[in-house]
Order: sequence, then structure tokens, then C-alpha cells
Amino acid sequence: MSTVGNSTNIFWQECPVGRAERQKLLNQKGCVLWITGLSGSGKSTLACTVGRELHSKGKLSYILDGDNLRHGLNRDLGFKAEDRTENIRRVGEVAKLFADAGLICIASLISPYRKDRDACRAMLPDANFIEVFMNMPLQLCEERDAKGLYKLARAGKIKGFTGIDDPYEPPLNCEIEIQQKDGVCPSPNDMAGDVVTYLEEKGFLQY
Repeated sequence: MSTVGNSTNIFWQECPVGRAERQKLLNQKGCVLWITGLSGSGKSTLACTVGRELHSKGKLSYILDGDNLRHGLNRDLGFKAEDRTENIRRVGEVAKLFADAGLICIASLISPYRKDRDACRAMLPDANFIEVFMNMPLQLCEERDAKGLYKLARAGKIKGFTGIDDPYEPPLNCEIEIQQKDGVCPSPNDMAGDVVTYLEEKGFLQY
């Protein structure tokens, strides 16, 4: 029976092809676009629109969608505070690997707790973590309610639902904030354009 504890006899394996070589091959710089906001705020719509726009520019990206990941990687997790923290930690580690591969990783998750998002930021060089806050009012998100979750939460059939009986902690210093203008939500193309313009200005779309 082994008496060796967890992670005591493992070593980091360096490889001859590194991040710089991969980025040069792709002619782009790896980073993580972390899209956060309430359910129904438009996170997945923005993620898919940004991914399509990057693809049209010949840039390689990959979307980590919170719901999709709960079908596989995180299917063993519930929605208790500790499970949500572990959910975000796992996604952060995967996103870090995609960024290291030279891809523009688009992570789309409610990620309600500030400390968990900050922990993901700390995994990467700060400039390579771009927090995108979908700052949409709760009323708008409830009106959309495409999945019917707000209705269930209001009826007490779902407990611990973000924005209803569980808190959402908005970012304090996000890189990009998207919100209504004069009471009107920007179109998906306009929102994606703002994000892609940011990536261009910061030099992520070339190496």
C-alpha cells in the first residue's frame, strides 16, 4: 500500500515546443476572455458571436460554455457554494491550457463569486485574462428567461439561484463592460465588435 501523499512525487515536464512557438504558428496570442453575468444576460450569445467573428478573421478560438461543461467535465458538481467554486476552478485550469496552446479561449459562465473569478485571473499573466461583464439588469434577464429558470426560482422550485436567492458579485475592475444604452441592449454584432476591437488594440490578433 502506497504511503505517498497527493502530488508529492510529480514533476513538471518541459517540451521543446512552447507557447511562443505555438503563437507564432497561429499568428495570434493566447488569452482568456472570461464572460460573466446573470443567467439570461447574453453571455452565450456574445461568446458565439465573438467566436464567429474571430473565425472570419482567420483566428482560432474555443468556447468553454458553463452549461456544456456541466454535461461532461463538471457533471459531478451541483450548485452549492463549494461546488460552484470547484466548477470555476476547473474551467480556469482548462482555459489556462487553451491560452497556453495559443488559442483565444472564450469562457462563458455566470461565475457569480468575485473571489473565484479573481482566482482564475491569478492563473495567467494579468494582461492575458480579459474579464467581460454582461451588466444587464435583472428585470431584463427575467423577461428573457429562455430556459424558464427564473420562473422556477421565483416559485421556489429552484433554490440558490443567482440573482434571486443567491448573490451575484459584479466585477470591480473588468476590462470590458457591456450594458444597455438609453435602455436598449446592443446587438450581438455590436457587442462582439467591441470585444474584437479590444483584442485587436491589445495585440492579441497577431504575433
